[in-house]
Amino acid sequence: MGAADIVPGVSGGTIALVFGIYERLLRNVRIGAQALGSLVKFQPAQFLKRFLSIEWTFIIPLGVGLLIAIASLTSLIDRLLDERPEEMAGFFFGLVAGSIFVAVGLLHRRSGSSYAIMAAVGAVAFFLLGFQSTPSGSPPLWAFFGAGAIAICAMILPGISGSFLLLMMGMYAAVFTALHDRDIVSIGVFGLGTIVGLALFSTALGWLLEHHHDVLLASLIGLMLGSFRLLWPWPNGVGIISEEPGESKSGTGLELPTADNFVVPVLLAVGACVAVVVITRFMPDDTDRTEAQQSVSV
Repeated sequence: MGAADIVPGVSGGTIALVFGIYERLLRNVRIGAQALGSLVKFQPAQFLKRFLSIEWTFIIPLGVGLLIAIASLTSLIDRLLDERPEEMAGFFFGLVAGSIFVAVGLLHRRSGSSYAIMAAVGAVAFFLLGFQSTPSGSPPLWAFFGAGAIAICAMILPGISGSFLLLMMGMYAAVFTALHDRDIVSIGVFGLGTIVGLALFSTALGWLLEHHHDVLLASLIGLMLGSFRLLWPWPNGVGIISEEPGESKSGTGLELPTADNFVVPVLLAVGACVAVVVITRFMPDDTDRTEAQQSVSV
């Protein structure tokens, strides 16, 4: 999930969905949000009860792995995106394509309405992902708070990455610069925004998953379909996002491939797609995933 969140067109939520831990992750995030709510309301007994009910043996290893991946792979992935943009985009295109195949299998019922939702959400996402805001050099603190609250949603929302949400808001370079310069105030406000955003969004998403499972899942699949706009390998892959304010290269351009850069991206896409499907076949089933697949085979 950490490696996926580095790439502008891939979401950590997509990886969680593929590996069968999406609903489990969302459930624990909701419990954490409820615990924070109890703390804000000065209900220590309720806070402690909910805090202890979080699956820490699941959350801690996941969080550690995520942070290690971000710390160790950021430079490598950035370099590959710079030096091999079409090949990297092809690889991630295949990952998301395989993820969509797996996600369709998690629907309780495959109906015409589900496919219509996928198509509609995918078309809207495809259109909206073509927009990018002008990078902001010195944004106010409230902008860091808002950026954190919105970008963190990508962790539990398959189909779009936090990196690209920051890019769309014109905040990518500002947040990266704050991290590089160890701007404690800006980083702290950004972190506070992520906590608030994750608490609010996970609660709403969890309710939808419980009461409108197939509608929500079809919408998430639509988001993944729309993200293909970012992952289309040509002309320049997912694009290069500069650390410098005011300098970025769009990754939303759509062109046909040339003969000299067609084969490798396509082979990587096919290989990645097959790998995702094969891996999920042998992945130990999560309880939620097992229940979801009782009525339909992937």
